[in-house]
Amino acid sequence: MSDKLNSNRAPEPVGLYPHARKVGNLLFLSGVGPRERGTKNIPGVELDGEGNILSYDIEAQCHSVFKNVKLILEDSGSSWDQLVDVTVFLTNMKADFKTYNRIYAEYFKDNQPCRTTVEINSLPTPIAIELKCIAAI
Repeated sequence: MSDKLNSNRAPEPVGLYPHARKVGNLLFLSGVGPRERGTKNIPGVELDGEGNILSYDIEAQCHSVFKNVKLILEDSGSSWDQLVDVTVFLTNMKADFKTYNRIYAEYFKDNQPCRTTVEINSLPTPIAIELKCIAAI
């Protein structure tokens, strides 16, 4: 069986799922976005009165999502350098990939996990990036 793990520092999940599950010596993270804990605030996002995205800053979201992944890893008994696989979901590949790829290279210059980046139409909250990760423990 697997252990469900939650971080007290990362943003709360938006549904009924844990931040991570430990199976053997592997840690599987649920999708992690750039929201901030205890609030619905999303760094760099401006919304209209109906919750539609007016503008967003992919750089701010990248830094925030990487911070959130790091918090979940640490609180689950792993670390950034133990990441082995990262799947990245972007809502606008054409506009955001260059910035995201530059920032990704800053965070992963030492540890270089396998990576897949895909474009999707939308995410469950008004965010432009989400990561799905697997790490060793």
